[in-house]
Amino acid sequence: MRKYWGSILAALLTLACEPDKKVVDSISIPAPVEKPVVTHYGFNLENYDVVKDTIRWGDSFGELMLKNHVDYPKIVTISENFRDTFDVRKIKVGKPYLILKSKDSLQKAQVFIYQNDKINYTVVDLRDSVLAYKGKKNVKFLEREVAGVIKNSLSMTLDSLGVDYSVTINLSEIYAWTIDFFKLDAGDKFKIIYDEKFINDTIYAGSSAIKAAFFEHKGKPVYAFPFVADSTKNILDFFDQDGNNLRSTFLRAPIKFGYRLSSRYNLKRRIAYYGYKVRPHRGTDYAAPIGTPIIATADGIVTESRRRGGNGKYVKIRHNSMYSTQYLHMKAQKVKAGEFVRQGDVIGWVGMTGNTGGPHVCYRFWKNGVQVDPLKEKLPSAEPIADTLRTAYFEYIEPLKFQLDCLNFEPLNSPEDNLITLNQEDGITQN
Repeated sequence: MRKYWGSILAALLTLACEPDKKVVDSISIPAPVEKPVVTHYGFNLENYDVVKDTIRWGDSFGELMLKNHVDYPKIVTISENFRDTFDVRKIKVGKPYLILKSKDSLQKAQVFIYQNDKINYTVVDLRDSVLAYKGKKNVKFLEREVAGVIKNSLSMTLDSLGVDYSVTINLSEIYAWTIDFFKLDAGDKFKIIYDEKFINDTIYAGSSAIKAAFFEHKGKPVYAFPFVADSTKNILDFFDQDGNNLRSTFLRAPIKFGYRLSSRYNLKRRIAYYGYKVRPHRGTDYAAPIGTPIIATADGIVTESRRRGGNGKYVKIRHNSMYSTQYLHMKAQKVKAGEFVRQGDVIGWVGMTGNTGGPHVCYRFWKNGVQVDPLKEKLPSAEPIADTLRTAYFEYIEPLKFQLDCLNFEPLNSPEDNLITLNQEDGITQN
């Protein structure tokens, strides 16, 4: 009997302890969670005292390092042995930098980080042996589609759409041989596909090259697609929907887009400088601020680079047996007679030398020894897509052309504003 009651008592004690056991079982002790290490420029900034500043007038790399207790021999090593990576003589005022200092009482600089631009940076590692290397921030590329109708100028129209000015320059250079951007008409249309770059998903870091474009000027539509037609030289050109090269052997203007066509070729022009007497004007004037770069409109040999009379300082280029060009009233020339220049090379800068009432470049154009109006000349084009590449080219542009064709020119909320910008698409992250 005692044995029987002993078993019952043991069972009751077991049941009485069950609730407590369940409570104990339900309490789980979380495993310690490690805090993720956040790095910037490859360093955990929590391990250092961080100084953030910008280069100021009078700053030098050597002085910054000496102020932060870096040994002089290390400064000399960086200055002399790492010029290809970090030339201490070329640090620029306004550029941001970081100094990572030790957290001890010495407060000695361990790392110097110089931000070349929003994406690229240079690290000077002063710990142990000295080292300098370049790095890039992670960048996300978001494709953007823009379509619009010209109301005033290309730059003002794109600016109203929030498009980076560099895109305006790129677009104008693509069509520089086929469209005179100084003479656009209200109602001309355009479409562009390009990538925008972002750091940490939010910080805008500029735009990439244009992937495809469309421009309708005076009712004539012209597509533009980038394609490497010469794999040996790896030269990228833009071609239209028919495989024709958009590049001409001559640029239409000797300065880049953004300046004003102030006076055209005119054999009956009355000039204020000469008391409004009829004086033939055999040049085309482009007004621009003093110091604006003047570029060669085509490949050629410099035949003259001098100063003479009313022409002031000028450069003359012979392009071949048929064509020559001249660029007058320069502030200074950059080239000398006998030099070979490529299309787009800077040959001088806008000035006011010679007979001129304001800063501009007078562009003169010879064909077979006779001065003619370059804006009325049908200039020769570059080579079209080779027959062997035409199939590959048309396969490449087909989806891009379809994407452009799907963009519509629809008005915004205001009926008098005939401009649109389309949504961004998802992008991919690249280093």
